[in-house]
Amino acid sequence: MPRSNATSPFRTGRNALPELVDIVRTAAEDKKGEDIAILDLDGRTIVADAFVVVTGRSKIQTRSIADAVTDAARENGFAVARTEGYADGGWILIDLGPVVAHIFTPELRSFYNLERLWGRVAEARAAES
Repeated sequence: MPRSNATSPFRTGRNALPELVDIVRTAAEDKKGEDIAILDLDGRTIVADAFVVVTGRSKIQTRSIADAVTDAARENGFAVARTEGYADGGWILIDLGPVVAHIFTPELRSFYNLERLWGRVAEARAAES
């Protein structure tokens, strides 16, 4: 018999991370998100275990991608803790607990360049292996 989680109806835990990353990636791909990057932050920050970075060609598309990501996460039993930047649409951040999705227009993705900032974490981790 499956264990029930009396404190939360949402799925959590380390084993859920790869599935949640795949859910976010697939939802973004379904809405034609571009240049999808997965940044592994495991053990490097308390912010998240992974970032999923996606580009939408317009603010309308970034909102559509964000809607698809939040809907897919909820449909699969994951909580959406918070969404920021939806009204503007240039950079939408979706906090899914262990995964944070960043959905950018091309201009803002280039400006903030999260891969350069956080990619160093993944590079340093690979060098330690």
